[in-house]
Amino acid sequence: MNRKVILTCAVTGAGDTANKSEHVPVTPQEIADDSIAAARAGASVVHVHVRDLDTKQGSREVAHYREVVRLIRASDVDPVINLTAGMGGDLVVDPQDPTTQMPGTDLVNALERLPHVEELLPEICTLDCGSLNFGDGSNIYVSTPDMLREGSKKIQTLGVRPELEIFDTGNLWFANVLVEEGLIDPPPLYQLCMGVPYGAPVDAGLLTAMVNMLPTGAQFTSFAIGRNQLPWVAQSVLAGGHARVGLEDNLYLAKGVKATNASLTERAVDIIEGLGADVATPDEARQILDLRVQTPMVTGLDL
Repeated sequence: MNRKVILTCAVTGAGDTANKSEHVPVTPQEIADDSIAAARAGASVVHVHVRDLDTKQGSREVAHYREVVRLIRASDVDPVINLTAGMGGDLVVDPQDPTTQMPGTDLVNALERLPHVEELLPEICTLDCGSLNFGDGSNIYVSTPDMLREGSKKIQTLGVRPELEIFDTGNLWFANVLVEEGLIDPPPLYQLCMGVPYGAPVDAGLLTAMVNMLPTGAQFTSFAIGRNQLPWVAQSVLAGGHARVGLEDNLYLAKGVKATNASLTERAVDIIEGLGADVATPDEARQILDLRVQTPMVTGLDL
């Protein structure tokens, strides 16, 4: 094997993990610091969520994204910045009265999920390509075909590369429809997400089937959550894809050993190089994905 592998570090996510590990970054400064540390450890891309400073749960606060991006761009590293656009899709229903929204619901339309993307113009933002029963209980992630078409059109006009988040084969089917309809500029970038209840299970055969469904010319990354994260780096690379690690999806480097984003990145670099591949630099990742680097203007000042 002799090729470039794009390595993403997903530094914090939106799940209830900040109370489970002291290494999960919460404030914009902590998130930026971890992103910078991951880039220094070898990450080509940093994938960024932000969190509410009081509850430590996921947030859509544009000011937090603005500060994280400012700090990363002012640092001595230049990773590709990938901002989530998946927040605002959570619907928690009362199982006895499904027309009633329960606490934990954060549900907005497609365009209301994108103000930070429109302002900050990251090179990549995520697009969750379908609705999903998200874990046990009554939490549904809502992303309908109408929402996806509207969001795709907006992202396309902004010149940002959408990372198509695929949680099951139905999501992949519809993502391919978006590509066929011209709503995704080439090369399409897919993220095959394995092990998120109740989407695609962690199964190498299923990964092969999903890779076989990708359109010609597509780039893909695959990741698995929890203890499967690091072994799946090898699985994804051997399947011809890129790789992702980070505290969004896994808190441990080994059994009983809590990880940092930098340590997970370093371990992933070792795995990739052990397979005979090289980790792409940020600029090599930009070339592989044909990313558009833009200079956003915020309150009259260059970021």
